[in-house]
Amino acid sequence: MTTAIQQATGAAHTGLLGLGVYRPSRRITNAEICENIDSTDEWIRTRSGIIERRWADEGETVVSMAVASAKEALDHAGVAPQQIGCVLVATVTHMLQTPAAAPLVATELGAFPAAAFDISAACAGFCYGVGLASDMVRAGTAKYVLVIGVERLSDITDPHDRTTAFLFADGAGAVVVGPTDEPGIGPVVWGSDGEKFDLIAQKEDWRDVVQAERAFMPHLRMDGNPVFRWASFAMAKVGREALDVAGITPDELRAFIPHQANMRIVDAMARTLRLSDHVAIARDIAYQGNTSAASIPLAMDRLLVDGESRSGDTALLIAFGAGLTYAAQVVKIP
Repeated sequence: MTTAIQQATGAAHTGLLGLGVYRPSRRITNAEICENIDSTDEWIRTRSGIIERRWADEGETVVSMAVASAKEALDHAGVAPQQIGCVLVATVTHMLQTPAAAPLVATELGAFPAAAFDISAACAGFCYGVGLASDMVRAGTAKYVLVIGVERLSDITDPHDRTTAFLFADGAGAVVVGPTDEPGIGPVVWGSDGEKFDLIAQKEDWRDVVQAERAFMPHLRMDGNPVFRWASFAMAKVGREALDVAGITPDELRAFIPHQANMRIVDAMARTLRLSDHVAIARDIAYQGNTSAASIPLAMDRLLVDGESRSGDTALLIAFGAGLTYAAQVVKIP
C-alpha cells in the first residue's frame, strides 16, 4: 500500500502588502568623491547621473538597516512580526560567510520562528526574493514573507578607483509579500549568464587577502562599457518578456522601476521599451547612488514620496548585476 504525502495549499494570488526603506543620513557629494580620484562633478553627473549618494556611518550596519526598513514595511502592511513565515535578505555586504544576516534580522524583529536565509544575487537579489516569496505564498509554504534588500557597498568600494568610486552607496528596502484577492505580482522572468562572470566582481579572493596579510577588504571592480551595453539592451528584452507573461501591455504600465545602476542605463532601457509618456520612471540614483539589492525598493519609495506614483499603480521591475544575474516582474505598488 502506497502512503500519500499530503501537500500544502496556498493563496491563489499574491501581492506587495507593505513597503519600508532606510536611507543613511550621511550624504556624500561628488566633490568629496573627487578628493580621491581624478574627476569632476560634471563628469560624474554626465556618466552616471549621480549628484550625491548615501553612505552608512559606523552604527548603521547591514542588520540594523535591514531591521529598520522591515519594521516600516510591516507597519505599512499591518502584519505582525509573528505572522511572518520566512525572512529573505538579499545582500552581498554581510561580511560573515556564515551565519546569514536573515536569522538575526528575524530575531530582532520578533519574527519567531520564521525561516530565514540570505540571497546572494547581487543587484538582482531583491527581484529574486520577490519571485521566491510569491511562489512560497502561493504554494502554502508561508502566508507572509518579508523580503529585504540591504547593502553597505561603501565597505567594499575602492575610493581611489576612478571607474567605481562614485557609483556605490548604502541603504535598505523591504516589502511584505502575502495573499491578495487579485493578482499583484506577475511571474518572474529571471536567469543568469556566467560567461560574463568577470564583468562585475571582487578584485581579490578572500584567501589571497589573508595570505598577503593585507589590511583592507576586497573591493568591487567593474568593466563598465560591456555592462552598459548588456544592461541597456538585453534587459529591455527581459522587461518585455515580463510584461508578456503578466498579460500587461506597455500602455497599461504606470511606473518603470529598474535597478538604479546608472542613469544612462535607466534612460536607454526606457527608450528601448518605448514607454508611454504617462509612465513614471524611477531615477532615485541621482541622490541615493547605486545600492545594489536595495535600489528597487528605495526607488519605489521615492516615486511614492515625490507623488509620481500611487499605491495600486502597475509597475515593471527589472534588476541586473554581478553574476551576471537578472530578474524582472510586474507588480502592483503597495
